[in-house]
Amino acid sequence: MKYYRITGITAAIAFLIGVVVGCNNSSNKGADHTDSMGDTDTTTAQKMDSISVSPIADSKQFPGANLEIASITAEKVGADSAKVTVKYDVKNFKLTEMTEDAHAAHMANSHDGQHIHFILDNKPYTALYKPEHSVTLALNSEHYLLSFLSRSYHESIKTSEASKLIKFNIDATGKLTQEPTPKEPSLFYSRPKGEYKGDETKNLLLDFYLVNTSIAPDGNKITADINGQTFTLDKWGPYEIKGLPMGNNKIKLTLVDKEGNAITGDNISIERDIKLVEK
Repeated sequence: MKYYRITGITAAIAFLIGVVVGCNNSSNKGADHTDSMGDTDTTTAQKMDSISVSPIADSKQFPGANLEIASITAEKVGADSAKVTVKYDVKNFKLTEMTEDAHAAHMANSHDGQHIHFILDNKPYTALYKPEHSVTLALNSEHYLLSFLSRSYHESIKTSEASKLIKFNIDATGKLTQEPTPKEPSLFYSRPKGEYKGDETKNLLLDFYLVNTSIAPDGNKITADINGQTFTLDKWGPYEIKGLPMGNNKIKLTLVDKEGNAITGDNISIERDIKLVEK
C-alpha cells in the first residue's frame, strides 16, 4: 500500500528536488490552496493512476450560523421499535437557500439548497431541508447523532455553534434518555456519498467532521484510503478528489495519532462505497 502525506513541506521539498534534478515527472504537483478554515497550504498530491486529493479554496463563510436541538422525543410504535423525532432551531442560516459560491458550479450541488446533515451512528447522512426529522429505531438500543449545517454543495460549516453531537439510548418501553455529551475524539464521514453522474464525477468533495479533537502535522491526522491508496490529511477542511475511475470506488477514513496508529473509540474509522457513472 502506498502512502501520500498531504503537507506543504512535502510539496515544497518535492518541487525543489524537481528543479535540481531536472525531472519532468508529472505524478506529483504542488499548488497553493486556502482551505475553509483560513489556513494556506501547498497540498496537491497525485498518484500514478491520476487520483489526487487537495484542499479546496475558501468557501462562503456564515458568521453566527447556529444549530441547536430544540427537542428530541421518542414513542413506542411497535413491539420492537420506537419513533424518534428531532426538532432543530436554526439561526443566522437559511435552509433551502442556494449557496452563492464558485464551488456550487463545479461540485455536486443540491437543487434544494442549504440543509442540515443528519448523521446517525456514522451511517450515510440524511439531508434535511426542514428543521425536523423522524426515524424508527430499535428498542434497547444506543445511538450517536451528529447534526451540522451544510452549504448547498454539501460542505459542512465547521464551527461548534453550527453542529451538535449527542448520544442517547432507547429502553424497552420506548423511552429516550440522553446521555452525557460525548468527550472522546470522534470522526464522522460526510462526503462523497452515493452515485455521481456526468460532470459531477470530475470533482468530488471529500468532507468529514471532527469532534473533541483536532488534526495537525505534529498531532492526530486522518488517513483517507481511496481504492487502496492512502493519503494522510493534517488539516481540517474540505478536500477535492479528482481522477477516480468510473464504476465502484471505496473510501475509508480513519482517525490516527501522530505515529499513525488508529485511535480507539466508537467513531474512529468509517468506510463508504460510491459509484461514478458516465451519465
